[in-house]
Amino acid sequence: MSETEHEAAPGAGPTDGPRAGRRRLGVGMVGYAFMGAAHSQGWRTVGRVFDLPVDARLAAVCGRDGTAVRAAADRLGWAAAETDWRALIARDDVDLVDICTPGDSHAEIAIAALDAGKHVLCEKPLANTVEEAEAMAAAAARAAARGQVAMVGFNYRRVPALALARRMVAEGRLGTLRHVRLTYLQDWLVDPSFPLTWRLRKDRAGSGALGDLGAHIVDLAQFLTGEAVAGVSALTETFVRERPLLEGTSTGITAAGAGAGAGDGDGGPVRAGEGAARAGEVTVRAGEVTVDDAAVFTARFPSGALASFEATRFAAGRKNALRLELNGSDGSLAFDLERLNELSFHDHTEPADSSGFRRILVTEPGHPYLEAWWPPGHGLGYEHTFVHQARDLLHAIATGTAPEPSFADGLSVQRVLAAVEESAAKNAVYTPVGAPARARVNAHAETGAHIA
Repeated sequence: MSETEHEAAPGAGPTDGPRAGRRRLGVGMVGYAFMGAAHSQGWRTVGRVFDLPVDARLAAVCGRDGTAVRAAADRLGWAAAETDWRALIARDDVDLVDICTPGDSHAEIAIAALDAGKHVLCEKPLANTVEEAEAMAAAAARAAARGQVAMVGFNYRRVPALALARRMVAEGRLGTLRHVRLTYLQDWLVDPSFPLTWRLRKDRAGSGALGDLGAHIVDLAQFLTGEAVAGVSALTETFVRERPLLEGTSTGITAAGAGAGAGDGDGGPVRAGEGAARAGEVTVRAGEVTVDDAAVFTARFPSGALASFEATRFAAGRKNALRLELNGSDGSLAFDLERLNELSFHDHTEPADSSGFRRILVTEPGHPYLEAWWPPGHGLGYEHTFVHQARDLLHAIATGTAPEPSFADGLSVQRVLAAVEESAAKNAVYTPVGAPARARVNAHAETGAHIA
């Protein structure tokens, strides 16, 4: 239950102290690896940067390994540790459940938390199947009637340059949209000796590069355009169909057979060689890869705009290369995550002899989220997207407004992913996206003050 306090709660970390008299909201997180660490950074920092209507307290973190989760609690700033997510949900000091586990556990944890009266933040993609996502969206709708909120963690919406891009599109700066191009390229699976982690198993991850990376760029396409994808034509491929299955202890992304599971395996991109098999340390068997390594697809929007998408974990030399471009009748926008403080803009209404792409350095206090950070010219980084995510969710809870992206938005993305898989299974046959959650997705990633 939320409470108002004048002193830090027992066990609270040094970065967790509330401001005098401010309402406090207890956060409980399930999972503590790569994405759990990123979320922890956001929760620890948000109240130190933004003027919030409610403070967040890092109440408890959950993982299956008691020793490991207690060490994670100390390292990441959580006041307590649990080894059962049901016990975490049942805690009186937990008001919001933050889910950072593999996709196969999202639905069960999120629905249980919502039914228990908790707010929920769930990492992307929302679920492993459309059916699971539909059940989660229905639970969120029931919870909304009781004043609870549920949000999906598509953190790239919180990059200030992309929030600015959405604002410019909404203002009509590009005119009528014609083309949308998005790619998300990584290379951590190029080595065929990299082991079979949970992200390479369909029963755990739902899909491969499609769900891991493709979900991000589908959400960004719908967010930036304000439209839901109408249909797709797709190809997918698995380049390495068997990988080492490790038995024993591993580090980095947890290998299959070495304890990957809800609460201790949120995973993510890894450093070269991390988790690879080493002779004499483990017994190596072959395991089947049951997800895609790469997905390429084209799409239509209801307005008539065309889109192309590419997601792969086999682009040698590309570590986390998310790039996009939007072309309209009056201008174009381009963005590269490796230069995330910059947005490229071409105003096609200017005279041809002086027009061209220009760089917008997105560090001004009038840009989205930048009012709380550093002087102009002092850039932000990847971790700040999670601070902004926490900020927006806390504002939604305090004001009783629906957060974005909602579980309905997550369901909309899930339906696109399902259509991609169906099209690829039919050798790129054009496939309509089934039963969209709504004709147009909500354009707002933040509060109206940031977009308007």
